Amino acid sequence: MNMLGMFCIRACSGLVGCRTATRVRSLHALPGITAAQIDEEVAKLLELKARLGGDDGKHQFVLKTAKGTRDYNPKQMAIREKVFNTIIGCFKRHGAETIDTPVFELKETLTGKYGEDSKLIYDLKDQGGELLSLRYDLTVPFARYLAMNKITNIKRYHIAKVYRRDNPAMTRGRYREFYQCDFDIAGQYDAMIPDAECLKIVHEILSELDLGDFRIKVNDRRILDGMFAVCGVPDDKFRTICSTVDKLDKMPWEEVKKEMVNEKGLSEEAADQIGEYVNMQAGGMELAERLLQDQKMSQSKQACAGLSDIKLLFSYLHLFQVTDKVVFDLSLARGLDYYTGIIYEAVLTQAGVALVSAEAQNGAPGEESVSVGSVAGGGRYDGLVGMFDPKGRKVPCVGVSIGIERVFSIMEQKAEASAEKVRTTEVQVMVASAQKNLLEEKLKLVTELWNAGIKAEVMYKKNPKLLSQLQHCEESGIPLVAILGEQELKDGVVKLRVVATREEADISRADLIDEIRRRTSEA
Repeated sequence: MNMLGMFCIRACSGLVGCRTATRVRSLHALPGITAAQIDEEVAKLLELKARLGGDDGKHQFVLKTAKGTRDYNPKQMAIREKVFNTIIGCFKRHGAETIDTPVFELKETLTGKYGEDSKLIYDLKDQGGELLSLRYDLTVPFARYLAMNKITNIKRYHIAKVYRRDNPAMTRGRYREFYQCDFDIAGQYDAMIPDAECLKIVHEILSELDLGDFRIKVNDRRILDGMFAVCGVPDDKFRTICSTVDKLDKMPWEEVKKEMVNEKGLSEEAADQIGEYVNMQAGGMELAERLLQDQKMSQSKQACAGLSDIKLLFSYLHLFQVTDKVVFDLSLARGLDYYTGIIYEAVLTQAGVALVSAEAQNGAPGEESVSVGSVAGGGRYDGLVGMFDPKGRKVPCVGVSIGIERVFSIMEQKAEASAEKVRTTEVQVMVASAQKNLLEEKLKLVTELWNAGIKAEVMYKKNPKLLSQLQHCEESGIPLVAILGEQELKDGVVKLRVVATREEADISRADLIDEIRRRTSEA
């Protein structure tokens, strides 16, 4: 038995009634222990503690979220809702309609679509004769939906949760359960027009969210396959070498080359030739023209077709006024098997964007500020629908997925750093009273406001103090207070108070709703 196992056995007997934090510190002191091992052992100890119960012998629940998941408080949800509204507004501006699909699919629907990432799919236990898996993304279910319903053209968006049995990095917005925001155009159209619109959409969303400076990298699977062919990569290694090249945004070239040669069995000569291309300076249309004249690349029909489309793409991007943020980058690979043409990925380039985990903020050891990289990605997948169609009929598709969790992480940090208060409700007016025994009148007034579509609130007390009602408005960001008193009731008016300036005015009961609408629309 290893040192860690012996330690855990000794720890179990003393765990009930002790503080888990003490055990965590003890684990940290063991030589050669990784953070993943500590997390795993602490989870086991907490589970054991729950089974054994506390000192009083009662069962105790482990109050924690599952690994790779999190809760969201009202402030965080307000930020998420704002982000979703921005994204959905952009999708609708470009004419998209929405659909929904089940959170789980037949296992065979998902199998063989994700290359080396297939190991990250969550398989479910047999539920009455069907082998099922949680959806890994929204693209494969979309392709299944098109084939099943015999749809040949649609412009759709889909926002929903997906699941990946990945090693979570919460500080970088990478979870096991997370939202994806997808926009896809399916149908037979002229080359590169839909592809360019997808890039325009990414540009619009990232600009509107104001996350910081960004770049959208583009490449083409045909260029990559042509490059692999002329560099001497065997056909059966194209996809696995592509998955390795995809790691260039996380690993230096020397490590990527080492994996190609030592783990994937590629010759060192072929790896060096690939290196000459993927390490080229990113560019635009001029890089595509230079590669078309390249002695090796010009020998590949596939590569030449891809390079010609890159040139056409950049001509449309110029018309869409987004070429300032888009670069042609030969090192971009994107590891998913279903891509057949243009691929792209948006990355934040602003050095100031960094995320700090809650543990790091509390001074836990080993945690550092970590930057967020890719925030959107996508590409063309012309063959995926045909894999599901009984007759193999293809429906060309191109789409993009916004990495919404990473966007949320950045927006949350910006909100924390900003002095600006995030409102968690949309209440426009608080109905308050200045004297006692006015509950019935307040309920009548708040009912009038609700019936008129005004977002209003009233305290759940018969005789609350006016000061406590006003304080609630200040804390919640409610802009207006409608104050009732004996004199106001006699005069048929309501005293309308602006919370920020404390300015008050008597408004006739008949004009109150219009006045509230006018003031809140101005704000």
